Amino acid sequence: MSLKKHIPNIITLLNLFAGSIAVVFAVQGNLVMAAIFVALGIFFDFFDGLAARALNVKSELGLQLDSLADMVTSGVVPGIVMFQLFLKALPGESAASTDWSSGQDLLVWDFHYGALFGLLVTLASGYRLAKFNIDERQSDSFIGLPTPANALLILSLPLILIFQPQPEVVSIILNEWFLAALTIFSCFMLNAEIPLFALKFDSWAFSDNKLRYFFIVFCLVLLFVFHFVAIPLIIVSYVLLSIIATGRTKREARAGN
Repeated sequence: MSLKKHIPNIITLLNLFAGSIAVVFAVQGNLVMAAIFVALGIFFDFFDGLAARALNVKSELGLQLDSLADMVTSGVVPGIVMFQLFLKALPGESAASTDWSSGQDLLVWDFHYGALFGLLVTLASGYRLAKFNIDERQSDSFIGLPTPANALLILSLPLILIFQPQPEVVSIILNEWFLAALTIFSCFMLNAEIPLFALKFDSWAFSDNKLRYFFIVFCLVLLFVFHFVAIPLIIVSYVLLSIIATGRTKREARAGN
């Protein structure tokens, strides 16, 4: 059996492994380490598809495995992170416990019930990934915000709180109504009928990837100037650029007819 056809799946499993570690850190409340391993998982997620296309070994197994890995790295983890942010924002001193002895009383929940609202992100991510697997329109682009982009949006919040704690920004992020609105927005964008360009390269030719190269350079500039605050700006820019590019393509198609 050729090892070549297993290389993309091994990379995908590395995504799943990184995501699993991120889950552990997120449950423990170590959101910086959770963000690091989510970013590592997304890195592997980018290269598994690239490897499959380069080696010409794309398969149905790879497609399903990729979605399962994304469900953990970009679905479960951001839901837990949003849950943890709600715990900090909601009134009271409740906090999820990782002490095994706390499970002796099964009827006691030692956290604010409202924090469960953040797990809607995980549900919406699962629904989005299931739709993606059966939607033939998303072979070269996306319909709705990809789960990795949504995960980066949510994971940027604790990084901003920790490394760029401006009082005004902290008060906004740790407001339960802001988190509720962001959760609803996240769930909507994951499944919205909005065409978005994909960052996956079929070739490295500049002529075929002008928009992608421009966006990458734009992202690097924003990150250099704004650091972690740049991540929400990048996600918003990604959506706006996609809408502009889609509108331009439609106008060119109408002009050609």
